[in-house]
Amino acid sequence: MRKYAVLLTVLFSLIVTLASVSVVFWEFFKLNKQRYINHIFTKQAIITQIYRQHQQRLTSHIMLEANLAVYHFVIEKDKARRAILKNAKVLKTKDFQSVKSALKLSPVGFYTQKTVTDMTISMLQFDKKIYFYIKSPSSSMLILDEKLISYKYWSLAYAYLIIILMISFSFVLILQRLKPLIRLRKKIALYGDGDMNISFKTRGSDEIALISNELESTREKINNIMESRTLFLRNIMHELKTPIAKGTIATQMLDSQKQRDRFCSIFGRLESLVTEFALIEEVTSLGDKTDFKEYRLVDIIDDAIDMAMIEKSSVSVEVEASQKIDANFRLYTTAIKNMIDNGIKYSTDAHVKILIIENELCFESIGECLKHPLQYYIEPFTKDNPSKNSFGLGLYLVDSILKTHEQVLAHEYEDGVNRFIFA
Repeated sequence: MRKYAVLLTVLFSLIVTLASVSVVFWEFFKLNKQRYINHIFTKQAIITQIYRQHQQRLTSHIMLEANLAVYHFVIEKDKARRAILKNAKVLKTKDFQSVKSALKLSPVGFYTQKTVTDMTISMLQFDKKIYFYIKSPSSSMLILDEKLISYKYWSLAYAYLIIILMISFSFVLILQRLKPLIRLRKKIALYGDGDMNISFKTRGSDEIALISNELESTREKINNIMESRTLFLRNIMHELKTPIAKGTIATQMLDSQKQRDRFCSIFGRLESLVTEFALIEEVTSLGDKTDFKEYRLVDIIDDAIDMAMIEKSSVSVEVEASQKIDANFRLYTTAIKNMIDNGIKYSTDAHVKILIIENELCFESIGECLKHPLQYYIEPFTKDNPSKNSFGLGLYLVDSILKTHEQVLAHEYEDGVNRFIFA
C-alpha cells in the first residue's frame, strides 16, 4: 500500500470531492424544488377565493367553470379524476375554512346565519401536470392548471454533470502528471537492484523532469566513481600478487631452512590477505543477483569443507539433502568455509557441527563465550587473540556475504556451545 500512497491519496481526494459535490447538489436540488412548489402553490389562493364565491352565491357549475377558465383552470371529469387521485403525488396540502352567510327570519326579526365549513386544498402532480384538489365534507373538486408544469431538474442536472466532468478531467490530468513519477520509481528500483546502465534522463522542464535529470547526473557520477574504485582495487591486487609470487620463488633459493620457512609464512599470509581483500571487493561491488541460483545446501557445505582443506571428521553435517537456497555459489561457499575455519580455530575440541534449526543454518562449536558482542567481531581487523593466524576479516567477510543474500549473522551461547546462525 505504501508504494501507491500518492496515487491512493489522489483517488481518495477525488472520491471525497465527488461525494461532497454530489451531496451539495442534492441538497440544492431539494431546496430548489421545494421553493418551486411553494411558489406555484400560491395559486391556491385564487382557486379558494373562486370556490368560496361559488358556495356563498350559489352560482351555477357553468359559472364556476367560466371563472376558473379565466385563470387557465379546468375542472376534471369524474372518470379521469379517479385515476389521477389514485396515482398522483401530493406536493403540498393546506386547510382553510369557507363561511356561508344566509339571511333568516325569526319572531324577533331578521338575522344573518353564518355556516363555517372546514375544507382542504392539495396540490398534486400526475403525468407531468399540476392539479389542485379541493375537498369539503359535502363535496370535492379536482382542478387542472393548464399553465403550470411539474418541476424540471434538467438544468441543474446539466450543471452537476459539467462540474463532475471538470473535476474528473482535472484528476485525470493529475494522474497523467504522476505517471513520470511512477516510471521514475521503477527505474530507481531497477538501479537499486544493480542495473547500473538504467537512464533517468527525461524531457520536460517540470519538477519531476528536473529531479529525473538530477538523478541521471548523480547516476553517472556514482558509476564513474565505482568504475574507478573497481579498477583501482583490481590493479593494486594484481600488482601486489606479482611481487608476492616473485618473493615466494626467491625464498626457495635461501640456504637456511629457518629463513625459508619464515619468508614462506610471510608471503603466504600476504597472499591470503590479498585473496580476502579480493573477496571483500567482489562482495561490496556485487550489483545484481544474476549469479544467484538455487542450490542444494549440502552441495555448498561439501564444497566449503573441501575449500577449508580439513579432515571430514572435523565437521558434522546434519542437513537434509532436500534443503535448498538461492545463492551465489562461490560467495556462500566462502562464508560457510570461514565459519568452519572460525569454529575449528576457537573450539576446544577442533570440531564444528552444522545443522538446521527452525529453517536456519547453524554452526555449533564447544568453547568459551565471546568476550564482546557479535558486532565487535564483524568489524574488519578485530579479533580476541592477536597471536592467532588470522587477519580479523573472517566474520566481517561472512557478514558482508550474508547481507548480499538478505541474511544476517547471529550468535547464541548455551551450555558451553557457541552457536552462529545464518538468519
